[in-house]
Amino acid sequence: MAHIGYTMMTEQAGPRELVGHLVRAEEVGFDFSVTSDHYFPWLRAQGHSPYAWSVLGAAAQATSRIPLMTYVTCPTFRYHPAVVAQKAATLQLLSEGRFRLGLGSGENLNEHVVGGGWPSVDVRHEMLKEAVEIIRALFAGGHVNHRGTHFDVESARLWDLPESAPPIGVAVSGERSCELAGEFADLVIATEPKAGLLESFDRHGGTGKPRVGQLPVSYDPDRDTAVKRAHAQFRWFGSGWKVNSELPHPDSFEAATQFVTPDDVAESIPCGDDPDAFVAAVRPYVEAGFTEIALVQIGGESQPAFLDWSEKTLLPALREEFGRD
Repeated sequence: MAHIGYTMMTEQAGPRELVGHLVRAEEVGFDFSVTSDHYFPWLRAQGHSPYAWSVLGAAAQATSRIPLMTYVTCPTFRYHPAVVAQKAATLQLLSEGRFRLGLGSGENLNEHVVGGGWPSVDVRHEMLKEAVEIIRALFAGGHVNHRGTHFDVESARLWDLPESAPPIGVAVSGERSCELAGEFADLVIATEPKAGLLESFDRHGGTGKPRVGQLPVSYDPDRDTAVKRAHAQFRWFGSGWKVNSELPHPDSFEAATQFVTPDDVAESIPCGDDPDAFVAAVRPYVEAGFTEIALVQIGGESQPAFLDWSEKTLLPALREEFGRD
């Protein structure tokens, strides 16, 4: 069985619109939601990047059922881990227990804004591990003092703690991040349907824990329009995480994807209004072992039509094929 989620993608809509889309996603029956946490859009054509945590706070008040989750927050550059812990605890209270804290080692695109350079991936993983340890210590209550390799914490305490701390998810793309997730995370996050990532997660302690994937889609009654929109806003997606985590600016992604064609994009992203094509795109995630798959409808202006279609056509087709608890 697979749970189907909705993505509030902050790179492609303004804050009020994002909250309105999520309210409708709850109404039409999506099982959960995830929210990107960016400072920049990937490409200028996306055109937005509001502060994700303000959007989540508003969303927590505007909805009552649908779970919320960051997908993902980097707790090591723009945000100090002690501040991430405070934000996550507050959001867990506002949402009455519906929040999960998804964490990752970050992308240069978003983290360069505070200066300090962009270290190697090994250093970024060290920083993420230390950040998770700090966040967990603060979730446990009491005062936290920490003198670490990358972070210091001076007598910090969370004064508003939920009864149940937010579960922590860690994004993975290779063996080292899978090791970190298996040891320290309550769930694993990945954007590619690679069974090997989940097998590695299990080897390092992740057996039985939820695993959350994400899939971009481009619904439109006119397939050519759907393909054009996907190419304009999402042609960066196929570059792979080793590339996507390193480039510093939307213009860098423009240059790196200048030779990607609409046909290239349509081969990897389901486009149009044939539910069978969307079901086929979800299937590799289910077969790889993902228990939850969050869909990203490309294009902020296309969300209302996508959500209506999801209620009538897409969600029934996915649940007939993959079931739901």
